[in-house]
This record gives sequence, structure tokens and C-alpha cells, in this order.
Amino acid sequence: MRKKILAFTLMLCAPFLTFAQGVDSSLLLTGTLWETIEGIMDGVMNLVFFEINFPIIGNRPFVLIWLVIGALFFTIYNGFVNFWGFKHALDVVRGKFDDPSDPGEVSHFQALATALSGTVGVGNIAGVALAISLGGAGATFWIILVGLFGMSSKFVECTLGLKYRKELPDGSVSGGPMYYLSEGLAKKGVGGLGKVLAVLFAIACIGGSFGGGNMVQINQATSQLVTVTGGTESFFFGNEWMFGAAMAVLVGIVILGGIKSIANVTDKIVPFMVGVYLIGAIIVIGYHFTDIPWAFGEIIRGAFSKHAAFGGFVGVLMIGVQRAAFSNEAGIGSASIAHAAAKTDEPISEGIVALLEPFIDTVVVCTMTALVIIITQNAPEASVALANDAEKIALTSRSFASVIPWFPPILAMAVILFALSTMIAWSYYGLKAWTYLFGESKIAENIYKLIFCLMVIVGSATSSTSVFNFGDAMIFAMCFPNVLGLYFLAPEVKADLKDYFARVKSGEIKKFR
Repeated sequence: MRKKILAFTLMLCAPFLTFAQGVDSSLLLTGTLWETIEGIMDGVMNLVFFEINFPIIGNRPFVLIWLVIGALFFTIYNGFVNFWGFKHALDVVRGKFDDPSDPGEVSHFQALATALSGTVGVGNIAGVALAISLGGAGATFWIILVGLFGMSSKFVECTLGLKYRKELPDGSVSGGPMYYLSEGLAKKGVGGLGKVLAVLFAIACIGGSFGGGNMVQINQATSQLVTVTGGTESFFFGNEWMFGAAMAVLVGIVILGGIKSIANVTDKIVPFMVGVYLIGAIIVIGYHFTDIPWAFGEIIRGAFSKHAAFGGFVGVLMIGVQRAAFSNEAGIGSASIAHAAAKTDEPISEGIVALLEPFIDTVVVCTMTALVIIITQNAPEASVALANDAEKIALTSRSFASVIPWFPPILAMAVILFALSTMIAWSYYGLKAWTYLFGESKIAENIYKLIFCLMVIVGSATSSTSVFNFGDAMIFAMCFPNVLGLYFLAPEVKADLKDYFARVKSGEIKKFR
């Protein structure tokens, strides 16, 4: 078992163990080996983001179409549960249906906060700025719409995550796509396909946890720290690894305690930072309250404009779709791993709670960011070209600073804390995928946790674009096996949904407070 873990670790981590700034790559990898690894990374990225020529919309990444079609299907198939189930979701997350005797490890709210910590972050700050700079104000409309439909994808996958979770002898649980793909599809008579999909998902999830869920996050946080502490004059300029080491220690302390420890941190960081961020946005928007009707007018007009900033109507639509998909990860399957740990024996109730995530992450936070930028820039289409995440965040920072001059340091701190919470959440996702492949042993767990913390240090100083692109590609690779499996399992979710609300209506499922 140890040899298998070591071999898999070397294979998976090789793309991430690249050279840091100021270090000659030949000290770590020979030129030929690095070229081979870089070729593999580029190949994976091209495979995940391959484009298909669709009628009307032209060449577009298939992964985005795959996610959007899935979201539309699950919304219609479940009778628009994302709308009529909203009030019940609020009741459940507030604990009104909590039964202390139910199995699980964390509350509905803690499961929601943990899953949100994996999505709310730089994408809501930098991603929205990029969307507006490329597609104008109209991109916001499509971000909101895709976020609303994405609520249904989250509902289905998180329902299944809890339904097929595995309860361990020590009282802990493991759940997520790995389990509902293998066991759920076996019930459908396609167990062989289910096992293949589960393994593919697990491998992609582990790679995504090291890359997009770890190295990308710490790299962006480090960049912000250097910027707000003096740029090239900052103590951390050239010493980025020191900040990475400190963050690695923090992450290590949290993840050693398992999902309960993670939930105890995320249920405080996420509400606090989202609250601070939204208060800042409300202040800026309130200062320009007379421009609010104009801003929404620009959003609606820009969404259907033939002369929008980037390719007219179709271009704006696709930019909005892309940023929404990158922001809320609906259909990726990651959130179902966190929700599987919730204290309940009613899978539908947890799926209903999960549909709040895209609403909070995309419909609320992304919309507020967009309004701040649109109103303060006073233009439906930004003309700036944003080359990297630092510039994207800088646009958002300038927008807040136009009304709240002291807000940029607060925003930088938000980026760092959001990055921390995202790393913590993704460490749990990756760990559960890791133990699915290698078994629920302390040795396997500790090996993964050690590698994850080392990646925090490497990521803080790494400058290879290929590494970060590969990490993001691995996250989106998760959606192919996940959504395919959801189509097979959708009928049983629909039947469970009907049965659950019939029992709520009859009083069989009672409120406890």
C-alpha cells in the first residue's frame, strides 16, 4: 500500500513540484524531464478545455456547455426546486429541523460554510472584474442567470453525496461523487462504468486540491500581501516562501483536526469576511444610490447588445457563463463531499441547503461586486486589459477605494482569508478522494496532509503559469464523470424529493424548534 501511495504521489505531484522564483529549474528537474511534464500539463489542459464548434455560438469550451446543459436539465427535471425550495432551505440551515440524534459530524450551517469556503473568494473579486472588463456590464446578467440554474446542480449532487455516504467505525463519514458514482451506478446495473467514473473523479479531485484549491490560492494571497506591504520594497518580496510556511502551519493545525475542526474555522471566517465585503459594497452602492437604476439598465441592455465589448451578445453570454461556472463550481461535485458530513438522515434536506451556495456565492456576492465596479467606473464597458489576477483585484480595489479610501488593505486581508478558507476546504475534498483510492488509514491520511502543506509553501513562491492552469483544469475535469453520473441518478433524487416534501407536509418530518 505504501509503495502504491508513493508511486501515485510522485506521478500526481510532479507537475506541481516545479521551480520557484529565483531557483534554476535544473537544480530540481532536468530540462528534458521538465519539458515532458510541461507537455503533459498542457495536454491535460487542452483535453479538459477542448472547444467544439456549436451552431450560433461558435467555438466554445465543451466543459462550459456540459455544465450549463446539466444545470438547465436538473432545474427543469426537478420542477424548479431552486426557487420553490428556497424558503425551506433557510429553515433547515437555521436549524429548525435539526435532530441532535441524527448521524453525521457537523451541522447544516457548518456544512454550508465549509462548502462556501471552497468557492467564495478570489473568483468573486477578480473573476467579476475580468468579466466586466471583457464583456461589459451585460456579463453580470448571465453570471446571475447561470448562478440561479447552478443551484439545481448543487441540490442533486449534494443530496446524493449524503445519501451514499460511508459511516466509519469512529463515527466519522466519507461521502461525495466517489461513492455515489460507484455505488449508485452499481444499483443501475452499470457498476463497471461507475467505478471508472469514481476513480477518474478521485484522481482529478486530488490534483485539483493541490493546484486550484491550494497553490493558486496561496500564490494570489502572497501577491496581495506583497502589494499592500510595499511591493518591491516589501519584506516579503523575494521571501514569499516565509509567508507560505506560516500559512502552511495554520492550514496544518486546522486540517489535522478533521472536518469538525475545519467546520469550526470556516463557519467563522466565511460569514465574517462575506459580511465585511458586502457591507463595503453596500456603502459604495449606497453612496451612488441614484446610479443604481442606470447600472441595472446597463446590465440588461448590455446582456443583449449586438455591439457589446467582446463579440456582441454571444460573447457576453459566454463570458458570463464562464465566470459563473468558475465561481460557484456547481456540477463539479466538490461541495457534496462537505455536505456528506452533515448531521441528518434526510439526504434531500441537505441537498436543499446546498442550493443556497450558488445563490450566495454568485447571485449575491458576484452581483454586488459587479455593481460596485459598474457604478464607480461609470461606464457600461471597461476598456482596460487585465493580464493577471493582481490587476483584476486592483480594478475591484480601486472601485471600493473611490468611496472608501481605506478599504484596499481590508480587501487584501479578505483575499488572504478567503484563500486560507478555500485551501482548508479543498484539503478535505482532496483527502476524501485520497482515502477513497488508498483506504481509510492514518498513514494514508497523514501522507496526504503533509504533501498538501508542502504545496502551500511551494505555491507561495512558484511562478509557473502551466502549473496553475493545470490545477484549474484538474478541478474542471471533475465535472465530466460527476455530471454524467448525475444523469443516471436523477430519477431517484426526483422520487426522494417528492417523498420528502410529502412527509414535511404531513408533519412526519417535524420542526424541532
